[in-house]
Amino acid sequence: MGGGLGSIALADLLQADGQLPSTYHAPTVKRVLLLFMSAGVSHVDSFDYKPDLKKHAGKTLDAALDTDAKSIRDVFFRTPGVLMPSPFKFQQFGQSGRRVSTLFPRMAQHVDKMTMVHSMVAKENSHGPAMYHMSTGFSRNGSPSIGSWITYGLGSETRNLPAFVVLMDRGMPPSGSANWGNGYLPARHQGVVFRSEGDPILDLAPPGGLNAEQQRASRELLAKMNAEHLARHPREGELSARIAAYELAARMQLSAPEVADLSRETPATHRLYGTDRKDEGHARFSGMCLMARRLLENGVRFVTVFSGGSNNVQNNWDAHGDLVDNHTKNALSVDQPIAALLGDLARRGMLEDTLVIWTGEFGPTPTSEGSKGRDHNISGFTSWMAGGGMKPGFAYGSTDELGFRAVEGRVEIPDFHATILHALGLDHEDLSYYYDGVERRLTGVAPAKVVHQIFA
Repeated sequence: MGGGLGSIALADLLQADGQLPSTYHAPTVKRVLLLFMSAGVSHVDSFDYKPDLKKHAGKTLDAALDTDAKSIRDVFFRTPGVLMPSPFKFQQFGQSGRRVSTLFPRMAQHVDKMTMVHSMVAKENSHGPAMYHMSTGFSRNGSPSIGSWITYGLGSETRNLPAFVVLMDRGMPPSGSANWGNGYLPARHQGVVFRSEGDPILDLAPPGGLNAEQQRASRELLAKMNAEHLARHPREGELSARIAAYELAARMQLSAPEVADLSRETPATHRLYGTDRKDEGHARFSGMCLMARRLLENGVRFVTVFSGGSNNVQNNWDAHGDLVDNHTKNALSVDQPIAALLGDLARRGMLEDTLVIWTGEFGPTPTSEGSKGRDHNISGFTSWMAGGGMKPGFAYGSTDELGFRAVEGRVEIPDFHATILHALGLDHEDLSYYYDGVERRLTGVAPAKVVHQIFA
């Protein structure tokens, strides 16, 4: 069946016939945009206002929280410094009155569209394993990414573009391509990287010297040979996936260049997103956000946009040395285009059935590293969602008064994944794939809960 249908998932056929298995329930959205801030944005300097940090400035965490020092040290990447107040000012925005720092003045205008989750908890405090965990549900390489699981469960809305697309502004994020890998799922479910500059996909244009009739004849001959080979080896999943990839590549020669052509957008849209900005890095992320909107409206099921690569701490949100310099530069790059994207999706009616997720792999400490930076902290951080089915302008969970630990409504990464699947109509306990003698799931075998409180 996989060879005969290529990249069309069984779910597509069942949906067409109105016969869905128990894995499905009424979805609130049908597509996902994941905005991944590599190396962790500081929650206490962005969306999680903690005025008590100023009151306890210069104290150690154990002294301020009146708790055991060892229990605090054990969760850090290094020995924690002293408490450091946020150098950024916070203001209230929107009817919800949510406080946002001066880092994100344009995103702050959209707080009434956002659903804040202030009680996120991670498992790994080193970037590579933490990125694996947020992207795949497991701390070690080799498991399918969440985008792969979603396309496996729901299939594709378009035959002419990949179901899962990845965009990066500064090269590979920590842990590299495993963040969008298919793991043990069929190869057609891996993410396809669109380049941020030049042609979105290399060798997308057909070779010169061949007319349309010659190209068609070549594809037909290749399809005939592939079908004969597959008939002799019907159980080779990699072969059927490669055939589907070739077929998709042929269709993409017609559709992908048009979708990736940002010149089709109006000058007003370019100004809105900031693609006309003179700073190359800022303009690149702006173009990626605009590209993401075009991909989503053309049927791509899951799009991931990465802010930050892994070359060094100045290339991502890791603020060990100088928080103000690091976060100011990175925020300047993402604030305008993300705000534009939220507004644009809402105006087009797409936010109603698109789930936008903003997150990193963990957060930073409320304490200093050196005199001006912050270290890694897995005990509490903030993510937010926006889109269909979410409670707009709502905040769920909380960290303690210093922003160190999640103390109310803890949301671990399996819970986060279960909630995302639920929004798409998928039950995280039923969505599975038999591999190596075990029914595998995105959320693993440990109990995971859907955070129903954030749904409208």
